[in-house]
Amino acid sequence: YSHPHLNNLGESEISLEVEKVHDMIRDLTGREPELFRPPFGEYSNKVIKVLDQKGYKSIQWSIDSLDWKDLSKEEIVNRVIDQLHPGAIVLLHNNGKHTAEALPLIIEKTEALGYNIIPVSELIYKDNYYIDSNSGAQVRKT
Repeated sequence: YSHPHLNNLGESEISLEVEKVHDMIRDLTGREPELFRPPFGEYSNKVIKVLDQKGYKSIQWSIDSLDWKDLSKEEIVNRVIDQLHPGAIVLLHNNGKHTAEALPLIIEKTEALGYNIIPVSELIYKDNYYIDSNSGAQVRKT
């Protein structure tokens, strides 16, 4: 809701942040959100515990576009395209200065390289997985 450092908050404060943004998204879209990307990519067992209690799957990204640093359209596009890989999750911000300009070109180039753009929800394991403590990535248990 206010993009805080969740690791610095207590469980009740984290819960309130999540509830506020949940309600806003539901009211705007008519849909119940199920995914949560912690601000700044910061998470801890405490944050994941609260999110789990709220029914959320925690997600991260594998490519930071750095659009939040006011990179140019071309810099954002090149940064994303140069790092593309199967299963990539690209971090973009709705208030990035040049994000809206860069996005159509990112989509075009991504598809030209043979990638399909799919919802993050299709990349998430729902069961039989663990979180890698070094990368924060979901890993399928074998």
